[in-house]
Amino acid sequence: MRVFQLMPTIAAGDAVSNDAIAIGKVLEKMGFKTGIFAENIDKRLPSGTASHISRMPRLTSADTVLYHLSVGSELNFSLEKLKAKKGIIYHNITPSYFFRPYNGELTELLDAGRKGAAHLADKADFCMADSEYNKKELMDLGYKCDIAVRPVLIQFSDYSGRPDPEVIKQYDSDGFVNFLFVGRVAPNKKHEDIIRTFNCYQKYCNPKSRLIFVGSWEGTELYYKRLLRYVQALELQNVIFTGHVSFAKMIAYYQIADIFLCMSEHEGFCVPLVEAMYFGVPIIAYDACAVPDTLGGAGFLLHDKDPLQAAMAADRILTDTVLRREIIGTQRKRQQDFAYNTVKKQFEEQLHNFLK
Repeated sequence: MRVFQLMPTIAAGDAVSNDAIAIGKVLEKMGFKTGIFAENIDKRLPSGTASHISRMPRLTSADTVLYHLSVGSELNFSLEKLKAKKGIIYHNITPSYFFRPYNGELTELLDAGRKGAAHLADKADFCMADSEYNKKELMDLGYKCDIAVRPVLIQFSDYSGRPDPEVIKQYDSDGFVNFLFVGRVAPNKKHEDIIRTFNCYQKYCNPKSRLIFVGSWEGTELYYKRLLRYVQALELQNVIFTGHVSFAKMIAYYQIADIFLCMSEHEGFCVPLVEAMYFGVPIIAYDACAVPDTLGGAGFLLHDKDPLQAAMAADRILTDTVLRREIIGTQRKRQQDFAYNTVKKQFEEQLHNFLK
């Protein structure tokens, strides 16, 4: 039997793309003839990771296509034409209103994605959602097919690699408290609320502190510039935007982090939360969308965005050794729910059930 994966874009370092690559390896081990096909392929990816959609073999009713739905694409309206059995892996589509002031093209793409997701409601034979939040959204869109919940498949063995020594040397032993957020510089992730909280922490708790944002601002340059102006207006010191970094650098930033602060208002899963669990970095996160699903009772969940309260919570975690140890322990326990072999087994069982 053949099981192919289909997606609009596959990119280096992207959570959806990483999930597809990991699934591809599992499909091979399950004995399926498989491959990843995309409209757009990031040139930074190793040769052979994916092929252009035009090279996808002719499909029959004996084949299965797993379509990664996360953005607008013509594929959302042509998937129904494929003769194969159709499974949708839903990663969520960020509401366009977040991007409207900053990127008109991306706003239109996200609007199209929402329309496409609704269009596919009666076209899928089965769905996989990577959080309960995403499953509920599919149901709200009118999906009647079976929907299984499976977390993103993360290969944690990759994180045991050598961290970038320059990052460690620069930030690990200078006595500063390091706040960290990892994720695209995008308006739904509310970097300004992280900055606001950090401003209170630096002003009232510990001036010897820094805030590090790891992630690209490509496509959201206007938002990034607005953030820089905000930092300047607050006269904040030691706020760093790294841009896109290598995997080794990302590992290093997690290793030097003292606390992970997430104020995002829209997440379908949020892989960086699980990464912070893996690296033993205590998490403070705002209660929105799939964030509480992913935390599963771990970390420290904020129910409002009062920056002073968030800063005081960070200070308590950073200074109370017992509390910090307890939070990290709870996070490590929760991280085991996302262990590669655990999620791999979930995927295999769900796929077998759908293909009966």
